[in-house]
Amino acid sequence: MNLSASIETVQSDIKDGVLTICLNRPDALNAFRPEMLIEIERLVHEADRQAEVSVIVLEGAGRAFSAGVDLKVLQGTEPAGGKIGDAFDEPARRAYQAIRAASKPVIAKVHGACFTGALEIALHCDFIYTTTDTKFGDTHAKFGLRPTWGMTQTLAQAAGLRRAKELSFSARTFSGTEAVEFGLALEATHTKDELDALVAGRAQQIAKNSTAAIAGIKDLYRVAESGRDIVDALREELAREYPDIQDTKDRLSGF
Repeated sequence: MNLSASIETVQSDIKDGVLTICLNRPDALNAFRPEMLIEIERLVHEADRQAEVSVIVLEGAGRAFSAGVDLKVLQGTEPAGGKIGDAFDEPARRAYQAIRAASKPVIAKVHGACFTGALEIALHCDFIYTTTDTKFGDTHAKFGLRPTWGMTQTLAQAAGLRRAKELSFSARTFSGTEAVEFGLALEATHTKDELDALVAGRAQQIAKNSTAAIAGIKDLYRVAESGRDIVDALREELAREYPDIQDTKDRLSGF
């Protein structure tokens, strides 16, 4: 088992069934570099294989969750058609696919700032908790870029198509309070300490439940995301089998 981070710009810690993955470039507001995305992918994959991990939390060190892509990495490159290129896009794709495919719930704990690429990664998590004064934004249009990490899909799913268009077209900054109002985040606390307590408490509530049952439920929610006809979706929910759920009898006996 290797749940220890292998690079300085990402830290990891496991406690009481919760693996915390912490972006660790506080002086740069945790702006993403490709190797950070590669490490997120590795840690999520590793956590998904370990029985001792029930929940994964993604957070940022210092004053912010993440300012997004480190634009300095793009200096000297020539984005074609608004794409930033495979140096970022491929690691990001693998990272968000790992998050989406994980059988363990992934929580984004967002404070301070969460812009563009960081917002895309957060939206791939199962849910987001934040603070009221956190600054969010999709700045692709501001910099002549087009989304490649899923913004047009996940933002529309979370906020609705018209609101998503407004946020992307205007590239405006919006608050954590608005993020809750728009449907991106579930709750917004007034302070970072309150956010830490909220996420820790919710993660422990999840960790106390059946890990195998949650994995099955998470898979079934993917059916809901697939856009199937409701009759077909209900049929599929009943038809899927999860033989890894072995703790039902023990849990019912303790009721």
